[in-house]
Amino acid sequence: MSIKLLDIIKKYTMVLALIAVVIFFYVATSGKILFPQNINNLISQNAYVFVLAAGMLLCILTGGNIDLAVGSVVCFVGGIGAVMMDRNINEWLAVIVMLIGGLLVGAWQGFWIAYIKVPPFIATLAGMYAFRGLANKVLQGFAVGVRNETFLNVFGGGADCFIPDFFHGKDINITCIAVGVAVVIIYVAVTLKNRVSAKSKGYEVAPLAQELAKMVVISAVVLWIFYKLANYKGIPVALIWIALVLLAYQYITTKTTMGRYLYAVGGNEKATRLSGIDSRKVYFFAYVNMGLMAGLAGILTIARAAGAQPTFGQLYEMDAIAACFIGGASAYGGEGNVFGVIIGAMLMGVINMGLSIVGGDFGSANFVKIIKGLVVLAAIIFDVLSKKKK
Repeated sequence: MSIKLLDIIKKYTMVLALIAVVIFFYVATSGKILFPQNINNLISQNAYVFVLAAGMLLCILTGGNIDLAVGSVVCFVGGIGAVMMDRNINEWLAVIVMLIGGLLVGAWQGFWIAYIKVPPFIATLAGMYAFRGLANKVLQGFAVGVRNETFLNVFGGGADCFIPDFFHGKDINITCIAVGVAVVIIYVAVTLKNRVSAKSKGYEVAPLAQELAKMVVISAVVLWIFYKLANYKGIPVALIWIALVLLAYQYITTKTTMGRYLYAVGGNEKATRLSGIDSRKVYFFAYVNMGLMAGLAGILTIARAAGAQPTFGQLYEMDAIAACFIGGASAYGGEGNVFGVIIGAMLMGVINMGLSIVGGDFGSANFVKIIKGLVVLAAIIFDVLSKKKK
């Protein structure tokens, strides 16, 4: 029994760490961190982390590789979109241009990494400098405001960037509660269906009691989050974009051939090539995909801030990388999942918000960086030690 408990603790170490951090800040802030408005802010302010970390996961899966340029690319494509809308160009055309811009940047970097064999660290470091310079060139060193209300509301930056309550509840957003219940029902149904399917195919599955306990805990957390949001303004649009991205990447990493190739390349690239898989295409896909996510993060960032500035995107790449490693992605590649990305991004967000609410020296940018650095180091040490034991 003790061995099983130890295995569960090892498997959910970062989940337990997240719970511990939330409890700590709940006490330190006298409960303020769990106010409905702060839950909303936690989601909206960290939307870029979820989006970039999902894309970064694919790069890390290929062998612990990273993309250092994403913060600069966010600023670059966001600057292009802001300038276009400032000149009264259609907002949807601006969105398309930003996404295509991100794709082209990803293709540019993916080409050097996949086909010319430039080390990813070097190729993306060059991109970090180059695209930061291009962003400054686009913005001419000045902030550019975004006043297009349609764009702001659709991508989470306007005053009305919440899903309306179709049931017109007085004290609570009933639509938000209904969506939370629907999410739980779908989650339970899909989990049970996958369990039955796995057993019918002869795969080993977790004990039923453990599976049920996991479903109860996750369902309770989901319902609690939606209840909190319902007591503020409802579902923020940013949450919709986060959910779409995470669901897409969950599907890519678990249900597609390319997803299996990503894990295979990260596990043993030489064996993967000998089995007939073109690892160059896998690398290229990972970095093109990362460029697309940088484009989307650029859209969400300028919507949230209602404008673009030359300083936007600084250290975004570090937040995304940290979220992946904290969430259990291996520094050696071949291991990691979307659930871990969610936990890592939430942990980073809670630390940011908790220290900000506490204030004083603890809320300073420098202290936040110190804490983030220590958390990432602890996650990497845990990964390295686990590999040594294996």
